[in-house]
Amino acid sequence: MIRKSRVVVLVLAAVAAGLVLSAAFNLSPITSARFLGDTEKGAASAEPSRMLPADIPGLFKEVSPAVVNISTTQVVRMGRPRIRSPFGQQDPFDDFWNNFFGNVPREQKRKSLGSGFIVSADGYILTNNHVVEKADEVTVTLLDKEEFKAEVVGTDPKTDIALIKIRNGNKLPFVRLGDSESLEVGEWVFAIGNPFGLGHTITAGIVSAKGRIIGSGPYDDFIQTDASINPGNSGGPLFNRKGEVVGINTAIIQGGQGIGFATPIHLAKSVLGQLKEKGKVTRGWLGVYIQRLTPEMAESLHISGRKGALVADVTRDGPAEKAGIRSGDVIVEFDGKTVSDEHDLPQIVATTRPGMKVEVKLIRDGKETTIPVTIAEMEGEPAKRAGGSDLTKGLGLTVQDITPQVARHFEIENRKGVVVTAIEAGSPADDAGFQEGDIIRQVNRKPLKDAAEFRNLSGKVKDEKTVLFLVERGDARIFIAVKNR
Repeated sequence: MIRKSRVVVLVLAAVAAGLVLSAAFNLSPITSARFLGDTEKGAASAEPSRMLPADIPGLFKEVSPAVVNISTTQVVRMGRPRIRSPFGQQDPFDDFWNNFFGNVPREQKRKSLGSGFIVSADGYILTNNHVVEKADEVTVTLLDKEEFKAEVVGTDPKTDIALIKIRNGNKLPFVRLGDSESLEVGEWVFAIGNPFGLGHTITAGIVSAKGRIIGSGPYDDFIQTDASINPGNSGGPLFNRKGEVVGINTAIIQGGQGIGFATPIHLAKSVLGQLKEKGKVTRGWLGVYIQRLTPEMAESLHISGRKGALVADVTRDGPAEKAGIRSGDVIVEFDGKTVSDEHDLPQIVATTRPGMKVEVKLIRDGKETTIPVTIAEMEGEPAKRAGGSDLTKGLGLTVQDITPQVARHFEIENRKGVVVTAIEAGSPADDAGFQEGDIIRQVNRKPLKDAAEFRNLSGKVKDEKTVLFLVERGDARIFIAVKNR
């Protein structure tokens, strides 16, 4: 009896310990599935978000009828193959080549596949621009295999977003657009599309990161996810656990596993109305060329902290130049919106209505000032232009005057300044990123005429920790900060 009672006591203790551990680690013997905002009966209202993320089969059944397959056909005109004749330009066998290759088709059809999702009952569909770009024919296939010819309503290459439309007498199922800005890293997401043309599939994963810059365009702001995105998924929706679209699956890294990128749905929502009404997107234009504000540049410009977008140059007769913004200014706020870095400003300006007058807060010479600017319409950036001395022992730069011969060699129009002819390997200038052929226009915000003036200015700044150069490289003007040793 004593042994049995001990066994009973031990069993009860083990059960109690198990319950304590379950509570401590948010575990439960039975996990209730949750979906579409926990509207199912019996779901615990205080259930932690680390439980089973969603009823994935239920989510797929709910939203997949609004996800479509998009196939495109492009007719490419082919010419006769160019064959080099050993007889020179006058080819005695020209008739032979014509007869031999006369049966080669003059036109060839190229086909591609992608995905999309219906956003309204009357047949409007969002997808990627690259899915339908240059297509002569667009075909949309629904989940039930019914096919429709689609028209391209509008495209926006800068954000890689396109709006197409199919016509069906009946009301079509459509998805809800969610809030991608409130999406959190680590949150569960689901990609639905038509990879490899095999039919609808769903993959699950989490948001790995937000605000990714992958070099695809001026408004890069991608959601990175490990939910599998494969060829054919382009243009398909990325859902949150409520069944709302938070992204458009756009890009993958070749050879990478678990690395996919989706365009945030808030970007699509910002252009959707214009695509529907005008077929294109009208954006605001400020007329500045900006770059990252490094700690060295911030020190040279007497700016505390590293927030803001550094103005490297302004466009001649652009809104910024007309308002008085100039090279070296650091924009920290635009129309009441904080500009944290150089990636924030283009998106904020682009969403501003052309003709609107806004307040631009900036830092100039260490002092904060506000300048009113009237925003113009972006029509494609105009041409950018607003307008040897040996330092190997110090910065590691060798420069010389821009002579007529040097100007011709480097195709330089403005001969004010000096051209970099040599850079010492491992020197401060080399570490900062100087290149041969760079044109130095300013030293520490002082305009530069020639090598003699460069020598004079360099002597004045030799004791400073950092020297700030305004450099012209090709059609771009950039600031380069060099640390003195």
